[in-house]
Amino acid sequence: MRKSKGYRSRTRKLLSKEIRQKGKLGLSKLLVSHNPGDKVCITINPSIHKGMPHKRYHGRVGTIAAKRGKSYVINVTLGHKMTQIISRPEHIHAMKR
Repeated sequence: MRKSKGYRSRTRKLLSKEIRQKGKLGLSKLLVSHNPGDKVCITINPSIHKGMPHKRYHGRVGTIAAKRGKSYVINVTLGHKMTQIISRPEHIHAMKR
Protein backbone atom coordinates (compact mmCIF):
# COMPACT_ATOMS: atom_id res chain seq x y z
CA MET A 1 0.00 0.00 0.00
CA ARG A 2 1.23 3.50 -0.86
CA LYS A 3 2.06 6.06 1.79
CA SER A 4 -0.56 8.71 2.39
CA LYS A 5 0.50 12.17 1.21
CA GLY A 6 -2.44 14.17 2.55
CA TYR A 7 -2.50 17.74 3.83
CA ARG A 8 -2.08 16.68 7.47
CA SER A 9 0.13 13.63 6.98
CA ARG A 10 2.91 13.02 9.55
CA THR A 11 1.55 15.58 12.01
CA ARG A 12 0.68 13.41 15.01
CA LYS A 13 2.85 15.43 17.41
CA LEU A 14 2.78 18.77 15.57
CA LEU A 15 -1.00 19.11 15.39
CA SER A 16 -1.93 17.83 18.84
CA LYS A 17 -2.75 19.85 21.94
CA GLU A 18 -1.58 19.22 25.45
CA ILE A 19 -4.10 17.91 27.93
CA ARG A 20 -5.00 21.23 29.59
CA GLN A 21 -5.04 23.19 26.31
CA LYS A 22 -7.99 21.31 24.83
CA GLY A 23 -11.43 22.89 24.52
CA LYS A 24 -13.00 25.89 22.88
CA LEU A 25 -10.99 28.87 21.73
CA GLY A 26 -11.50 32.15 23.60
CA LEU A 27 -13.06 35.14 21.87
CA SER A 28 -10.07 37.37 22.60
CA LYS A 29 -8.00 35.31 20.15
CA LEU A 30 -10.54 35.91 17.37
CA LEU A 31 -11.10 39.61 17.99
CA VAL A 32 -7.44 40.66 17.70
CA SER A 33 -6.87 42.78 14.61
CA HIS A 34 -3.57 42.99 12.77
CA ASN A 35 -2.43 45.82 10.51
CA PRO A 36 -0.34 45.51 7.34
CA GLY A 37 3.34 45.47 8.24
CA ASP A 38 2.85 43.76 11.62
CA LYS A 39 5.07 40.77 12.37
CA VAL A 40 3.17 37.62 13.30
CA CYS A 41 4.06 34.05 14.20
CA ILE A 42 2.14 31.23 12.57
CA THR A 43 1.09 28.65 15.15
CA ILE A 44 -1.53 26.23 13.89
CA ASN A 45 -4.51 25.58 16.15
CA PRO A 46 -5.42 21.97 15.31
CA SER A 47 -8.97 22.17 16.67
CA ILE A 48 -9.99 24.67 13.96
CA HIS A 49 -9.65 23.29 10.43
CA LYS A 50 -10.89 26.30 8.50
CA GLY A 51 -8.18 28.67 7.25
CA MET A 52 -5.37 26.43 8.43
CA PRO A 53 -1.99 27.01 6.75
CA HIS A 54 0.19 24.11 5.64
CA LYS A 55 2.19 22.29 8.31
CA ARG A 56 5.52 23.49 6.88
CA TYR A 57 4.73 27.07 7.98
CA HIS A 58 4.07 26.16 11.64
CA GLY A 59 6.37 28.27 13.83
CA ARG A 60 7.43 30.63 11.04
CA VAL A 61 7.46 34.41 11.37
CA GLY A 62 5.98 36.58 8.65
CA THR A 63 4.57 40.04 8.00
CA ILE A 64 0.94 40.89 7.35
CA ALA A 65 0.50 42.02 3.74
CA ALA A 66 -3.28 42.52 3.56
CA LYS A 67 -6.62 41.48 4.96
CA ARG A 68 -8.84 39.29 2.81
CA GLY A 69 -12.30 38.81 4.28
CA LYS A 70 -11.80 37.34 7.76
CA SER A 71 -8.35 36.05 6.80
CA TYR A 72 -4.94 37.66 6.51
CA VAL A 73 -2.36 37.45 3.74
CA ILE A 74 1.06 36.82 5.30
CA ASN A 75 4.43 37.08 3.56
CA VAL A 76 6.76 34.33 4.77
CA THR A 77 10.30 33.59 3.62
CA LEU A 78 11.00 29.93 2.95
CA GLY A 79 14.62 29.48 1.97
CA HIS A 80 15.36 32.30 -0.47
CA LYS A 81 11.77 32.70 -1.70
CA MET A 82 8.97 34.90 -0.42
CA THR A 83 5.68 33.02 -0.13
CA GLN A 84 2.19 34.36 0.52
CA ILE A 85 0.10 32.44 3.04
CA ILE A 86 -3.61 33.00 3.60
CA SER A 87 -4.53 32.22 7.19
CA ARG A 88 -7.28 33.00 9.66
CA PRO A 89 -6.57 34.80 12.95
CA GLU A 90 -6.92 31.61 15.02
CA HIS A 91 -3.64 30.35 13.58
CA ILE A 92 -1.51 33.49 14.01
CA HIS A 93 -0.42 35.65 16.93
CA ALA A 94 1.47 38.93 17.14
CA MET A 95 5.18 38.98 17.87
CA LYS A 96 6.23 40.85 21.00
CA ARG A 97 8.29 43.98 20.43
